[in-house]
Amino acid sequence: MIPVCEPALEGRELQYVRDCLETNWISSAGKYINLFEEKFAAYCGARYGIACSSGTTAIHLAMVALGIGPGDEVIIPDFTLIVSANMVILAGARPVLVDVDNKTWCIDPKLIEAKITPRTKAIMAVHMYGHPCDMDAITAIAKKYNLFVIEDCAEAHGAEVNGVKVGCLSDVACFSFYGNKILTTGEGGMLTCNDEDIAKRFRLLCNQGFQEPRFVHGVVGFNYRLTNVQAAIGLAQTEQVEQKVSKKRWIGATYNELLADWPHLTLPVEETWAKNVYWMYGVVINDSFGLTKEELMVKLHEKGVDTRAFFCPMSIQPVFKGADPRYPDIQGDYPVSVDLWNRGLYLPSGLPLTRNQIETVVEKIKECKP
Repeated sequence: MIPVCEPALEGRELQYVRDCLETNWISSAGKYINLFEEKFAAYCGARYGIACSSGTTAIHLAMVALGIGPGDEVIIPDFTLIVSANMVILAGARPVLVDVDNKTWCIDPKLIEAKITPRTKAIMAVHMYGHPCDMDAITAIAKKYNLFVIEDCAEAHGAEVNGVKVGCLSDVACFSFYGNKILTTGEGGMLTCNDEDIAKRFRLLCNQGFQEPRFVHGVVGFNYRLTNVQAAIGLAQTEQVEQKVSKKRWIGATYNELLADWPHLTLPVEETWAKNVYWMYGVVINDSFGLTKEELMVKLHEKGVDTRAFFCPMSIQPVFKGADPRYPDIQGDYPVSVDLWNRGLYLPSGLPLTRNQIETVVEKIKECKP
């Protein structure tokens, strides 16, 4: 079986983890946390990096630190992982859905303004499957309406907009280091920003609200800390980030080369202003293929090729059919998002992937066509 994704631990991960174990610095303090934060933030071009326990907790921290809560609305793409909506709801606010662009699969800036109300507090820009959002357009809208911009960079380490890396194009950016991400710590996350006061608030909230004198609290905080062991892995991964991003782009380019003249799939794009890092190489099945997404995935699995379906849009999630006023309004039309769910899947995209494996995947896909 060619896996859909697997991590690559090819640097100093073991050396740094062994150092943590030998020195007994295995919890939420230690030199690797600071080193990881500094090196990763510098890579993104951000002044501050604050490590946390996951990309999910990073988004929740962003909401709370920016003062988003009950009565507020946050604009998110309909086509996204449910984490986007869940963390808005957990903060007490309400997600407002916007359809995505049919080329980049990211939130469509042309549709955002129609969803802005007096309750709108922020726009969440989710960089989808490695292609960044049109941050220039989103930032212009946010400035016009005095809104925060939150980048969800979980799938886009190293992606760029007009030569500037994601992670420093907004008020706050949120990264994930889950096992299938370009950089991984197993589980883990990072917030990056350029505002010192916001960074201090992130650190306070992430660490139970501890401040001096200890055990006397002025805010409600959370235990969202990253361990020194995880940070040690993250530092080693960050030392090789350029190679990992280059490998992902090579994987994308190789699939593009081998599928370029095959008309039965729609391939991912790279806009002229963007650098796509192809976190996952996603394709959309055209009608001419003659199979549904589900049928193709079953056939590929039988042939030893692992795949994953695209994300299910928020507008058709069963959980949001309830009456909770914090749930998003799912009555609108989101044709691009729903179509991507119906016809989209991603192919093996892990960092250890070889050209022979990619050629095998493409061969097996073509064998599946009736």
